[in-house]
This record gives sequence, C-alpha cells and structure tokens, in this order.
Amino acid sequence: VHFEAPPADRLEKEMAAFLDWFNDDDGTDLVLRACIAHLWLVTIHPFEDGNGRIARAIADMTLARSEQSAQRFYSMSAQIRRERDAYYGGLEATQKGTLDITERLEWFLDCLSRAFDGVEETLSAVFKKARFWESRAALPFNERQRLILNKLLDGFEGKLTSSKWAKLAKCSQDTALRDIQDLVERGVLRKDPAGGRSTSYSLVERG
Repeated sequence: VHFEAPPADRLEKEMAAFLDWFNDDDGTDLVLRACIAHLWLVTIHPFEDGNGRIARAIADMTLARSEQSAQRFYSMSAQIRRERDAYYGGLEATQKGTLDITERLEWFLDCLSRAFDGVEETLSAVFKKARFWESRAALPFNERQRLILNKLLDGFEGKLTSSKWAKLAKCSQDTALRDIQDLVERGVLRKDPAGGRSTSYSLVERG
C-alpha cells in the first residue's frame, strides 16, 4: 500500500500549518529547512499534479536563502531528478515510517553534496570550452565546423567520422571531408590511430 495524502477536508489546515512554519524563522538551519519543507509539502500533496516540482522549487529557494546569493551554480532539483529512484524509495519509506526523519535528512545532505560534485564537473567543462575558443579566436571557422566542434566540447559520445559529421552538419560526405581536413591541417583535429574505412578524429588538446 502506497502512502496516502491527508484527506481533502484536512488540506486547508495542513497547508496553513506548513506555511506558518515555513514563514517563521525558528532558528532551524536553512539547509535542513529545505529538506523538511520539501518533505512536508510532498506529504501534504495539495495539488492534483506538480507537487514534486513545486516542492523541489521550494527546496532550491530555501537553499538560495541559506547562501544569501543570487548566483548559484548547482540545482538540487536537477540532482533529485537524476536520483529519482532513490528519491522515491526513500520518500515512501519516510512517509510510511515514524516522525523520525533523520535518514531523510542524511539522504538530502548526501544528495546536495553530489550536486556540488556535479557542479565541479560542469564548470570544468565550461572553462575547457571557453579556453578552446579563446585560444583559437583568430582562426576562421564555418558554421558546420563550429557546430561539430561544440558537440565535441560538450562531450560527443563515440568516434567522430566523416559520415557522422555529414549527418550532424547536414552536408555531403565530400563537404564533411573538406571541413575535417581543413581542421586537421590547422591543428584543431587529429586523425586517430585506426585508419581505413573507420578513420575517426579527435580534438587536439592544448596545454
């Protein structure tokens, strides 16, 4: 049996209690308040749809308040979506358990830590991309070349071949080969060791 939200005749009272608590500064650490607010709202389940999205938005808003900054480079909401299986499993266990939410708080803090780790990876990729274009600012690139180079910088999966280039850039195979050869000659791309029909190319890394 899944958790059942409070009946409709209790909804107004439950929401009033939640809002009174949320708007009152009782001294609770704001990071913990973010978790409690999220859990409380999804447990009340006041809307037919969108309860999770609103609860995640409230959690993110509370975390932003805790940092006293308008700039944030991570999203708890996005991290929760990435961990949705663990999120829902833990949520149901908490809702069907006692009033002790220690385990839920621990999961929330661990999830937040993983969100921070993800930011480091994201920022590293952003800086790498910025350095790439800055170091090649004087080089001319056509639109197809810029498109494919950005895909490589964004983490293109698999090997880049002329046929994939042609498909992604929506051009002929001959045009793709000319684009690639131009970048190879200018030291932007390099041919991978395996040749023949499986010839593939990679970005040239600069120190």
